[in-house]
Amino acid sequence: MKESKVRLGAIILGGGRGERLSPLTSYRSKPAVHIGGKYRLIDIPISNCINSGINLIHVLTQFNTTSLHRHISRTYKFDLYSGGDIEILAAQQTVKNKDWFQGTADAVRSYWDRFEHMNVSHYLILAGDHLYKMDYSEFFEHHLNSGADVSVGVKPMPSASAPELGVLKANKDGSITRFVEKPQNEALINELSEMIEGENKVLASMGIYIFNKSTLNEVLKIQGDDFGKNIIPHSIETLKTTAFRFQGYWEDIGTIRTFFEANINLTKENPHFTFYAEDNPIYTRQRFLPGSEIRGAQIEHSIICEGCKIGNAQLVDSIIGIRSIICDDVTIERTYFMGADYYENASNNSIPMGVGQNSVLKNVIVDKNVRIGKNVKLINKNNVSEYQSDTVVIKDGIIIIPKNATIPDNFEI
Repeated sequence: MKESKVRLGAIILGGGRGERLSPLTSYRSKPAVHIGGKYRLIDIPISNCINSGINLIHVLTQFNTTSLHRHISRTYKFDLYSGGDIEILAAQQTVKNKDWFQGTADAVRSYWDRFEHMNVSHYLILAGDHLYKMDYSEFFEHHLNSGADVSVGVKPMPSASAPELGVLKANKDGSITRFVEKPQNEALINELSEMIEGENKVLASMGIYIFNKSTLNEVLKIQGDDFGKNIIPHSIETLKTTAFRFQGYWEDIGTIRTFFEANINLTKENPHFTFYAEDNPIYTRQRFLPGSEIRGAQIEHSIICEGCKIGNAQLVDSIIGIRSIICDDVTIERTYFMGADYYENASNNSIPMGVGQNSVLKNVIVDKNVRIGKNVKLINKNNVSEYQSDTVVIKDGIIIIPKNATIPDNFEI
């Protein structure tokens, strides 16, 4: 194997089918899901890499990849002299492997012939669907100073959330001594918990890892297709594996509820996560849209993205995505309206894209290119927890309108 200077390369995992985020993932992969009105989830790890000085980035993709590939190729380009590159590596059949990626580790294993000869000494493994900001150079420095073979990013989380997380136990010098995937037993959770900042918490794996290249080469040879379930437990038993404690905000966008709350929280005065950071920006595609037109609207704690036309409406605790058309006398509360991919010059459809006059939306996620007619009430008046039709889905009490759906005049739910 070619010896490399100390240099960190990044591998971003494009995610699986994302069924818990359906119907938002019916047409796109999880990392391609829109967040904050104008970004996509994949922008988070890529921007973190760029802001951390990492410019050799590989994105492994498999399901519903078209929009993800298009977004990355149109957004991220390094100049000829930086030595940087962002490369999309899709699942493919080869002479050695005729199957789809079977898991996160198998995805990296499938392209190891390529990664092995990259001019890097270490690899940073990232998920493509988490919301957080991290300076990976601090993580890398911690890894080098600890002399570890493997380092795991960990976040102290409330013990009550342990059944949904991979939970670690680490001693005082940071060495990881134990790993349990989604513990369900209360006694076991208590055993894994510790007092952190006066609260009973567990150390949760963030799904972020740094491997020495030679170490990664060896652990990929073991049986098992997943980093969390197979590679990390093996590493704890056989290699020096350390924990890097991250104190900032981090959210695994794995369910409709977490996705919805993470977006609505962006509208708060002091949100957990913010896109407003000049020294640590989140990058996305430049669209060169005009400024939004606001004609008499009453807006409270909301985010209005560019290219919108909003009439005499009331917007509260909501995000209005690019190219959104909101008519007069519309009320929108705690709603993420994603907007549209294009403008309609002259619509032959009796219901144009956007929200028609006198409609009400509360606790709703509206995907792209949706047509909502006049006098529509999307308020979940019967407090339904779960429901599904071709045009309306309810999950965990949140109404979701799928991409390209049309909601007729006077519809109520």
